[in-house]
Amino acid sequence: MKLLKFGGTSLANAEKFLSVAGIIEENIKTDQIAVVLSAPAKITNYLVHIVENIINNDQILETIHLAENIFIDLIKNLLKIQSNFPYQEIEEIIKKEFNKLKKIIHGIILLKQCPDNIRATIISRGEILSVFIMKSILQSKNYNVTIINPVKNFISIGNNYLDCTVDISQSKKCINNIYIKKNDIILMAGFIAGNQDKKLVVLGRNGSDYSAAVLAACLDANCCEIWTDVDGVFTSDPRKILNTYLLKSISYQEAMELSYFGAKVLHPRTIEPISQFKIPCFIKNTANIKSIGTLICENNRSEKDFMKGVTHLDNIVMFNISGSHIKYIRNMISRIFTIISRDDIKILFITQSSSENKINFCIFEHDVCKILYLLNKEFQLELKDKLLNPFKTKKNLSIISVVGSNIYKKYNIASKIFSALGASKINIFAIAQGSSEHSISLVIKKEYALKAVQNIHDVLFCNRKIIHVFLLGIGGIGSTLLDQILKQKNFLDKKNIEIKICTIANSKKILLLNDTYNLSNWKNDFNKSTTKFNLEFLNNLIKNNNFPNSVIIDCTSDQLLSEQYVNFINNDFHIVTSNKKANTGEWTYYKKIRNAIRKTNKKFLYETNVGAGLPVIETLQNLFKTGDTLIRFKGILSGSLSFIFGRLEEGILLSEATREAKELGFTEPNPSDDLSGVDVARKLLILARESGYDIELKDIKIESILPDIFKKYKNADVFLSKLKELDSYFFKKVNKARNIGNVLRFVATIEPEKKFFIKLEEVDVNDPLYKIKNGENALAFYTNYYQPIPLVLRGYGAGNNVTASGVFSDLLRTLS
Repeated sequence: MKLLKFGGTSLANAEKFLSVAGIIEENIKTDQIAVVLSAPAKITNYLVHIVENIINNDQILETIHLAENIFIDLIKNLLKIQSNFPYQEIEEIIKKEFNKLKKIIHGIILLKQCPDNIRATIISRGEILSVFIMKSILQSKNYNVTIINPVKNFISIGNNYLDCTVDISQSKKCINNIYIKKNDIILMAGFIAGNQDKKLVVLGRNGSDYSAAVLAACLDANCCEIWTDVDGVFTSDPRKILNTYLLKSISYQEAMELSYFGAKVLHPRTIEPISQFKIPCFIKNTANIKSIGTLICENNRSEKDFMKGVTHLDNIVMFNISGSHIKYIRNMISRIFTIISRDDIKILFITQSSSENKINFCIFEHDVCKILYLLNKEFQLELKDKLLNPFKTKKNLSIISVVGSNIYKKYNIASKIFSALGASKINIFAIAQGSSEHSISLVIKKEYALKAVQNIHDVLFCNRKIIHVFLLGIGGIGSTLLDQILKQKNFLDKKNIEIKICTIANSKKILLLNDTYNLSNWKNDFNKSTTKFNLEFLNNLIKNNNFPNSVIIDCTSDQLLSEQYVNFINNDFHIVTSNKKANTGEWTYYKKIRNAIRKTNKKFLYETNVGAGLPVIETLQNLFKTGDTLIRFKGILSGSLSFIFGRLEEGILLSEATREAKELGFTEPNPSDDLSGVDVARKLLILARESGYDIELKDIKIESILPDIFKKYKNADVFLSKLKELDSYFFKKVNKARNIGNVLRFVATIEPEKKFFIKLEEVDVNDPLYKIKNGENALAFYTNYYQPIPLVLRGYGAGNNVTASGVFSDLLRTLS
């Protein structure tokens, strides 16, 4: 015997009803089948809405018509697909049921009250009609069907009409008395039972799943399958958490822990019968019948997969009971449990301090007022005598739970959890390990719940190293970077590295990307984006989308953006930037960034600020970490000027050479920044600060190669046009140097006694800078360790490819 249970989303329309019938047909080939059905999607919600609003709203009959029409439309569509479906017969049953409901509702409106037994009758109609419809579908396919009436055969315990528990032993006796032919398909409505007087009651939240588990136990089923709209049980909620994966199997105890602490697996009450009677249970997807789903069974199949999930419960309130004499109050904890259990209130979490003068416990928010009243009443004398302090509550909390088999045996789980939360600056109010030894639970602020679950999940479950990228600037460097990331995808996959581009932005608009986005389409999608970009939008985005290892990549030259770096770092983002503005701004801001890095342990990487793709910054930092110091520096720091002066040697005029450099992507957006020496000065300032000098940009002396009048040409095209006026002058200057065997180079220098200057120099053939041209940079560092022969770094120092490559390299360094 196999039991199949189908939820409301699996029965949402005619096509899905027939799909479920197909699953039943496939299974009956190998086993006798019992089927438990929920109401079609939305129906129970409609009926509950009717009940909750019935007394105060005499227009509620409109909602009844909506629910009725769902069923009528459903069977009309069934007739279109399956011509022998008995439409007239089922339509008559539906109308008869809804006419009964209308009469009941009319009476409630007149009496202005709705007893629980009537409420149960109303909200259970959907399941009953699902059974009639499925019976007709199967009979029209020539199958024999036996319907089990749960009101007569499921015996509930107690007098509750709305949230009942079934007496499995008594129910099993009733069902064993039913004559069921061997080849019959058994159908039963979920969610429903009967009390000792055979009056209809309902089984509360997830009642249909519970019905299935109980029926499986009563029929001695060898398997129970819960068919729903997901493939099975995931390591966390895949709709909210990235990088989750399907679990092949979990134990009954693990399933119990997961569901108790908020996972949408099964209700804990559903797990009890299948666990008690050792019935294997599969969670499967009606929309993906080929998926094997998740098996819930007695033992976990693989000890190496001992971790099973991270989940959370929201809307939690923590009660604090304290007092210096609390340990002398007899039966303190038992009294708390007694008064709470008496009113059927659930305590989710409890801890007691080692000094025994403080007790914390957590409940759902909706029970706060009731518990405060009960506690104040129970302990009124202790409060009066000041043995206890007034009760305190902390609201807007969540409980985060990590579930796995024998979790207490794994020495590094707790440390990983604490590290994940600590890195995100999430405080823990309380922590407890479950008595089952299968879970660790923590109480935190509700606003951080999803962030905490994501971070913990990534630390515990994600073997891949993931970088979440927020890219700002898609000019030459940014666009090339995206191309390089796309090109290297297969290589990174082999290294178990994944780069997720979360946003792509320029100064005008922003493209927001989901977790499965195909980067190859980014240009078209960006052009279609209508989301405007501004700093306020960006900051809100960053505040609300902090994933583990999140990185801001700034490929702009924007000043305002660079002034946000401290804010980005404090929001737990690494920063990778080719923008030199932050490192060349005021010394106070430069120090603020470094202080933020130290406090947050985030990374601020800017290798491309000097030398594009050359390993300049990291090399210097490593030297100074080992105790080296800079004595003197001399170098060509501008790839654009290296290219331009190399072309001048070949007889090309200054304006033409500059235009070529711009078209090749060697220059800043306006080449005046290069030729004015300001860009070189910024790079020299960065090197000086890396070397320990606390100087400002104004401390660097620039002997400009352009007349002062050129400073006013802010437009690039105007600047290039005016540059022709200097062609003749530079042509003569280059020839003069060539006649004595020299070349012109724009050289940046750091000399002892805080001398920092940049000027155009004639360099002879013996100088290491003599051959530097075609976009190359050359940097000669004279240090305590490197003298008299300097450490020389040489290579291309400009161009989109090498600069993007440098940014890419920095991005990968955020993983280390």
